[in-house]
Amino acid sequence: MKGMNVSAIAAACGGNLFGEFPSEKEASCVVIDSRLIEKDGVFIATKGERVDGHDFIPQVFEKGALAVVCEKLPENPAGPCILVKDSFEALRKIAAYYRTELDCHVVGITGSVGKTSTKELIASVLRQGKKTCATEKNFNNDIGVPLTVLRIREDDEYAVIEMGINHFGEMSELTKIVHPDTVVFTNIGECHLENLHDRDGVLKAKSEIFEGLTGKGNVIVNASDDKLCSLQEVAGRPTVRYGFDESFDVYASKIGNVNFEGTDTVLNIKGKEELSVHIPLPGKHMVLNACAAAAVGFSAGLSLTQIKNGIESVPVTEGRSHIIKTDRFNIIDDCYNANPTSMKAALDLLSGSEGRKAAILGDMFELGADEAELHASVGEYAVRLKTDLLVCIGDLSKNMFKAAEGSDTEAHWYASVDDFIRDASAVLKGADTVLIKASHSMNFGKIVEELK
Repeated sequence: MKGMNVSAIAAACGGNLFGEFPSEKEASCVVIDSRLIEKDGVFIATKGERVDGHDFIPQVFEKGALAVVCEKLPENPAGPCILVKDSFEALRKIAAYYRTELDCHVVGITGSVGKTSTKELIASVLRQGKKTCATEKNFNNDIGVPLTVLRIREDDEYAVIEMGINHFGEMSELTKIVHPDTVVFTNIGECHLENLHDRDGVLKAKSEIFEGLTGKGNVIVNASDDKLCSLQEVAGRPTVRYGFDESFDVYASKIGNVNFEGTDTVLNIKGKEELSVHIPLPGKHMVLNACAAAAVGFSAGLSLTQIKNGIESVPVTEGRSHIIKTDRFNIIDDCYNANPTSMKAALDLLSGSEGRKAAILGDMFELGADEAELHASVGEYAVRLKTDLLVCIGDLSKNMFKAAEGSDTEAHWYASVDDFIRDASAVLKGADTVLIKASHSMNFGKIVEELK
């Protein structure tokens, strides 16, 4: 890792060095999971709810660790230790220092909905012509973001980093670590309203990403979003706009089949010929994500063929509009997380399916004072789309149930996931298409596994 010797790491995090260390040898990796340590790697010992990384310091030295960053010194350590007050703060400072040593072009992705899918599409496109590192899964918070930066290697030409927040000020801290060259802004939805108050607050909090923007890339925005369309320029440079309008720099001029096999669309990159692509991810909203990927790929100098191949080879992410076909059901596994905007997009996808349509929906958290009304709005939307069956699980989701009660949509409410699972065989029918979606802590993955 370029510039990452022990003394530089200690200086970066403001730690005190104990023990002898090779002055010039660079770390092979920096990790917080002792199982991932490599020879000459640096282990940051952090204390979690169930596991204390300090307990594993002897093992990482046995595996050949170059040094350990820790909050308390072990007895008779087998190698050099850097003592700090806060290991997580040290992680962020080390990542921020390492970013200054890197020459690769960093793409930062933010927005309320679609960040992970957009990240996967952009990374898939860039990998057609550039060595690219990207956020794993959705490690997009104040721990996942610095770990992603620390995974970048000197020969990486691009890094694609997903950045998520739920409080004012968090994005400011993340962007000081990432310093994105290019920013991709997907949309502004109703999420984290408990802390951000309203969609204008969401826009303000996520726009903090521009504080760390370098002068090397573009700001790429979904101009079909009613809040982002006002971003005509950032830091004195015009934004690159994508969406459904032919006046935009990248737009979808035609949308064909939208089904579980994916979405067919025609993208137009302004000044270039049209590009017919098949997006192997279901849902009309994926067209916007593909537009963002095309915009990044084009700005990176990739050919239209490379952009097309990247979009068409994007992998499916479990828990995010992941289609699972069983002998009895077609399951839309979208249970990783939820807010009102993403709930309605998932219901749109369900409405386009064949046969009986069943939605199993659960509580959405961090919605603030309007949480009851926002849950009710999802129930009303399900009825409007003529959803055949609506199963609502959780205290907040009782508002969804009440909004649908008495309509042509068959509606049920359950207090818990286990209560529903005990009744599932009586409520669901063979050949149902079943959408499963809720906030992550509702543990709806248990329902997916049960139906599989």
